[in-house]
Amino acid sequence: MITVSCLILVDSQDTFLATKRPPDKPLGDLWEFPGGKVKGNESPEEALRRELREELHLCVDSLLPLTPVTHRYDFGSIRLIPFLGRCDARPSLHLVEHSAARWVNASVAASLEWAPADLPILAELLSLLQQKSLGIRFSAYPQ
Repeated sequence: MITVSCLILVDSQDTFLATKRPPDKPLGDLWEFPGGKVKGNESPEEALRRELREELHLCVDSLLPLTPVTHRYDFGSIRLIPFLGRCDARPSLHLVEHSAARWVNASVAASLEWAPADLPILAELLSLLQQKSLGIRFSAYPQ
């Protein structure tokens, strides 16, 4: 099983960051929460911080873990560990691995084609947003 961590970054308007996988990679052209594989002795949070620096030139302060998801793809099973971050202002992003990035609200997110493992995380996020349970404030900033 491959362990992967991802970031759910929500701004002050309760819109959140979605990134699009490159067309030439597995799950190409599907939307996802940014992140990547946990390597070696890294913790999921350390891996996420590394992946964000490498792929988006983004650093985040505090992260709050959400509910992990296990999903089986044709290429193998993954355990996706999501972390929530909040930002008042949207940080500048430099796309290295993704073909696109956009800030979306619940209705726009519903119209995107998401990677299957991200769907339960999206559902949890939308539930939290609807319940107004994201009262915490974190920050994100460019590297």
